[in-house]
Amino acid sequence: MTSYNGTLYALYGTLFTWGLTAAGAAGVFLVPNLSQSMLNLSLGFSGGVMLAASFWSLLQPALEAAGEQGWGAASCVPVTLGLLAGAGFVLAADLLMPDDLVEKLTGKKGDVIDKKSGSKDVSYTVSSAEGLRNRKPQFPSATTEPTIPSPEEESSHNMSRLRRLILLVIAITVHNLPEGLAVGVGYASVGRPGVSLQQAHNLAIAIGLQNFPEGLAVSVPLRAAGFSPLHSFLWGQASGMVEPLAGILGAVCVSVVERTLPLALSFAAGAMIWVVCNDIIPESRGRMCSLGLMVGFVLMMCLDTSLG
Repeated sequence: MTSYNGTLYALYGTLFTWGLTAAGAAGVFLVPNLSQSMLNLSLGFSGGVMLAASFWSLLQPALEAAGEQGWGAASCVPVTLGLLAGAGFVLAADLLMPDDLVEKLTGKKGDVIDKKSGSKDVSYTVSSAEGLRNRKPQFPSATTEPTIPSPEEESSHNMSRLRRLILLVIAITVHNLPEGLAVGVGYASVGRPGVSLQQAHNLAIAIGLQNFPEGLAVSVPLRAAGFSPLHSFLWGQASGMVEPLAGILGAVCVSVVERTLPLALSFAAGAMIWVVCNDIIPESRGRMCSLGLMVGFVLMMCLDTSLG
């Protein structure tokens, strides 16, 4: 063990977890052009994956880490602070992100996004400069004809969708930061009482396998919204690029990182829960969304609980 380099192992381990994120995102190449119903299904799947990961991958370990640090019955205090900070971070990003930045990041404009709509029973009204971000569904009666959105309304709706997809990528990326830190801490802790190299390997493998559906949860909604398969894949794998950097940081600054893990884990959970409730669910609708959410939730729950 005299030649053991925890930082180098942390880099290898997090490159592995990033690779599985990319492998999951590559599933978008197997997906044909998608309809509105498939967009709803894919968004629901993403929401289910994120909700399950928020608890089993983030909040539960955060509470356990806080307990190990001596918080005892007050373990919920740092976790709550991190949770609220994460939600506030995403809210601030949404409010402060200008439309031209969204266009630069996505390479698309609100009025040219490929929007395939398969639903004819819901129309939308625009009541403010925010466009359809705060849209209200109106279900036409037998005597009411559905409202056809104007080009300006359609452009506003598409820009709103682009913003939501960007926030989805941000939330998954933020969620990968503490996971990379955890892998780095795991490898740096090898040699301590009760911590073996095999245990560090097992942690990296478990996180990597959990990252596979997360990569898919980013790339498929992007593809369904009109992005090219390559563009969707690049965004999906990019969400995991932070893990090698976080892994090195976790290995080098292990003592500091260990103390901040409850906050970091719960911060990521808050960001993901906010995006699911404020962006993913409002963007999709119907039974396909509910079906996708249940499938994603169950899949991620099984991975998290079986892999530990």
